[in-house]
Amino acid sequence: LATGPRQDNSIFYEIRTYDIKPSKMKEFLEMINKHIHFRTAHSELVGFWYTELGAMNKVYHIWKYDNFAHRTAVRQALANDKDWQGKFISAALPLIEKQHNEVAYLVPWCQLGKPPKEGGVYEWVTFQMRPGGPALWGEAFRAAINAHINTGYTKLIGVFHTEYGLLNRVHVLWWNESPDHRAAGRHRAHEDARVVAAVRDSVRFLESQQNALLIPLQCSPLK
Repeated sequence: LATGPRQDNSIFYEIRTYDIKPSKMKEFLEMINKHIHFRTAHSELVGFWYTELGAMNKVYHIWKYDNFAHRTAVRQALANDKDWQGKFISAALPLIEKQHNEVAYLVPWCQLGKPPKEGGVYEWVTFQMRPGGPALWGEAFRAAINAHINTGYTKLIGVFHTEYGLLNRVHVLWWNESPDHRAAGRHRAHEDARVVAAVRDSVRFLESQQNALLIPLQCSPLK
């Protein structure tokens, strides 16, 4: 059960997470920075990060598609791209332990944002909500997000609701100037009555949540 309002266009985002062999992380990141231009020639990369806290030896990357036919055409083109297959895929696959992907839409009340400047850090927060979709928990969840935005300590980049993968899952991407800036802001937020009230209402629909601190790669459009 995942019902509720959706965005009014067919654009979606593929969220990919790879677990990299611990001894191969540096090599993998170097290969991405060197060869990602072969991949971005086919479709738009939103961002590419590696984890610093919350998970080890993991990378996140997000790709934007106009619709599912667009993604199918891109995947076919990639399979026939000799540079991408020969210079990256054949060398990178032995470095990867596990791959996972999800398809998600931006929630209707959120547009994909950009950080005010380069050089910060990103926080990726995953909320597993109760079955029922936004029709059940959407307004309470939105109020909790807005309460954090209104504190002013953090910048919202995007809120993604899964379509393929675990349903009733929401990923929220935040930007902060630094881990210390984020920590100080969180402490202030926990003492803000507006945040406390909004979170208390939203948590009624929450099953679990998890977060990770992400560092953007040199090649990432979101830095």
